[in-house]
Amino acid sequence: MRLSMLAAFASKSRAVTALVVCAGLMFGGVYATRHARVPSPTTSDERGLDPDGKGEKNATGLSFEKQTLVERYPRRSAAAALLDAERVWSGYDDWEPALAIHPTNANIVYQATTRYNGPKACNGCPFPVIVVRKSADGGSTWGADRFIPNIKKSQNDPEIEVATDGTLYMAWMDAYTPGIAFSKSSDGGVTWTTTIHFKPTGTKFTDKPILAISPSGQNVYVGFNSSDNYVATSHNYGASFTISPKLNSDTRYWFHTAGAVAPNGDVYFITADFSQDYTGDGHVSVMRSTNLGSSWTTTRVDTSKEMPDCPWSPGCKFGFFGTIAGLAIDPNGRLMIAYNANNAVRAPMQLYARSSIDGITWSARQDLGAGAAYNHCNVAVAAGKVSGAFAVVWQDDRKGVNAAWNAWMRKTANGGGAWDASLRLSDQASGAPYKTAAGHKFPYGDYLEVASDSTGHYHAIWAEGISYTGPGGTWYTKSY
Repeated sequence: MRLSMLAAFASKSRAVTALVVCAGLMFGGVYATRHARVPSPTTSDERGLDPDGKGEKNATGLSFEKQTLVERYPRRSAAAALLDAERVWSGYDDWEPALAIHPTNANIVYQATTRYNGPKACNGCPFPVIVVRKSADGGSTWGADRFIPNIKKSQNDPEIEVATDGTLYMAWMDAYTPGIAFSKSSDGGVTWTTTIHFKPTGTKFTDKPILAISPSGQNVYVGFNSSDNYVATSHNYGASFTISPKLNSDTRYWFHTAGAVAPNGDVYFITADFSQDYTGDGHVSVMRSTNLGSSWTTTRVDTSKEMPDCPWSPGCKFGFFGTIAGLAIDPNGRLMIAYNANNAVRAPMQLYARSSIDGITWSARQDLGAGAAYNHCNVAVAAGKVSGAFAVVWQDDRKGVNAAWNAWMRKTANGGGAWDASLRLSDQASGAPYKTAAGHKFPYGDYLEVASDSTGHYHAIWAEGISYTGPGGTWYTKSY
């Protein structure tokens, strides 16, 4: 993700591409071989592995491995100045990726993705599995794909952060039971500490972690749900955790979607909550703790009407286009959030941003989207390295409603006082069967990420696919 300008130009001058056309061609340190995906195990306690009604998606046994163009080296985008062309991670069926950058070393970049086929993590291990890779040159080239700790459960929803000493922190799901897991690596993902699982007393499953750490990694916060809202807190670098009591007083389904620790140590999560069947209004809220996670204050920021459905995409369930919100904090403690919401039942979801200096009082909505006729989803925010600098990344279908999606970025240098024009990140017209000049067929998965390196460059990662069911792939780029 991160890289000095000179290193970038040096790498790009040697750019070559590799078309993955047959088994045995190596990319990213692993061999491209065809494997049918194995459905995840199902138990009654896991409620069919779908307690929230949205999925994780089912395995299809399909991929576009032979039709996917995997480029080893970066090149500048022909469509936008000061932007790399997007590149796909692999020809495997990858979705819902994550990224993290060393706080002070822009060369050290990590990516993680959920993978539905390819080499197995172990004999008997099911798919999906999470893989991690590291770049030592700011995202120009990448080391081997590595598996994270596996207890022979399907894995989803990776979250990664890097501390100032270079330790890599990770939270993810080991199926829905035991559910949310945590581990860390001090050697770039080669070895990992013993896995810790979070499961509040009396709950049957845990779902969707969001990870936030203090710069040193001493204070670790993992927001998650068991339908209800919880946060696990550590103050000993993740050696042990305390799980909060239930933090909501309703019967709704809560999702943490982003989190961050402020320069003064306050910690924030942004959440979206829905009825159990996703009908009716959805709410956007910001949680704040000023005492290292001992207690939390929740402030509702906005309300969205019932989300649109998606029967036009195979496998897509009602609930997929619900609010996904991003949150980031600049070096002076200013917060920026962005989220998708609508103003009429089943209307397309729009894109809004708000800012705050205390997490309690928020500015008015700013509309950052393409227009009311278009759907906006999968929103993330990153803070730059100077006060007032933020970037918002999302996907929308302005190039073809329900048919041509793209990843986009908008930036501000003054805390939202003014925003640059939308920058199209998914700039390639080919490279996989789900891509055309207009965009990709479907925004693959619920989540994408954006982060800033120590030089102020933004790095984004997202997934594209042919439908909700897939297959698809993880794509990424970097701005200058």
